[in-house]
Amino acid sequence: MKAIVCHELTGPAALRLEEVPEPCPGLGQVRVRVRACGVNFADSLITRGQYQLQPQPPFSPGFEVAGEVLELGAGVTSIAAGDRVIGIAGHGGYAEQAVIDAHRCVAMPAAMSFVHGAAFPVVFGTSHIALWHRARLQAGETLVVHGASGGVGLTAVAIGKQLGATVIATASSPEKLEVARQHGADHLINSRTEDLRVRIKALTDGRGADVVYDPVGGDLFTASLRSVAFEGRILVIGFAGGTVPQIPANHLLVKNVDVIGVNWPAYAELNPHVMTTSFHMLMDWYLAGAIQPYISATYPLEQAVEALHQVVTRQSTGKVIIAVNE
Repeated sequence: MKAIVCHELTGPAALRLEEVPEPCPGLGQVRVRVRACGVNFADSLITRGQYQLQPQPPFSPGFEVAGEVLELGAGVTSIAAGDRVIGIAGHGGYAEQAVIDAHRCVAMPAAMSFVHGAAFPVVFGTSHIALWHRARLQAGETLVVHGASGGVGLTAVAIGKQLGATVIATASSPEKLEVARQHGADHLINSRTEDLRVRIKALTDGRGADVVYDPVGGDLFTASLRSVAFEGRILVIGFAGGTVPQIPANHLLVKNVDVIGVNWPAYAELNPHVMTTSFHMLMDWYLAGAIQPYISATYPLEQAVEALHQVVTRQSTGKVIIAVNE
């Protein structure tokens, strides 16, 4: 079978398409024919040896897949061969087949395409647990979403609206802001040309934002800290801007600000009930037509490196997907 393989931790440019043996499921695992795999910024981190749960080479990147179960490992009774599933893998999704722990697989509704299935877990799961569980976003509050046209950003806009918030979207170009507007953002701020603090204060009558969703970091985090409301919450999602901010604790004290980390994959092991509850809520919304993944580009497995480049350089909007076995 074909797979994109990382042999050295030097970044995405070192990835190669190769013929590899079919994987064999172990105890509590299933072998899945991958039909589609989501592309995430974290895929680049794992190729550099910078991810929290880091495999040693050789390995394939890819955390989220949609496909059909081909084979059951010992002890698996919750899934049957032939089932359509969405799976969260530690790695291995950039391949024609992947082995995934059975408890990390969920049945995929017949109404959901493989592409939508692969686009769903990480971005919607991250944003929903961040806003619903970690920040406890309430109807009527104001939510600022940075990087609002990106994979997680667009889902934060949609979920913020679903939870009843007023959503202020920031992005680095008029084109990206238009995507955010089409997905429900109430107000738009160009983070490249406008003063975020001034605009957020103006849009909130001087009060500031109740919740800030930040997958970018760097200067945007600094601006968030200066424009958050009393008892506001800043969600640290990631650092796509490349700079990890250093937080002056005295600023937190003055306005009773919470800075909240969000490590979505950790819930699978440390609090699976939260992840399961979140996923069921999201799937209900999807089946009701309230939310839907926005796919900006689909690439074949042979062009996986280019797909990842689009995400890492923030040229893409919404979700980028690798289509496999189509």
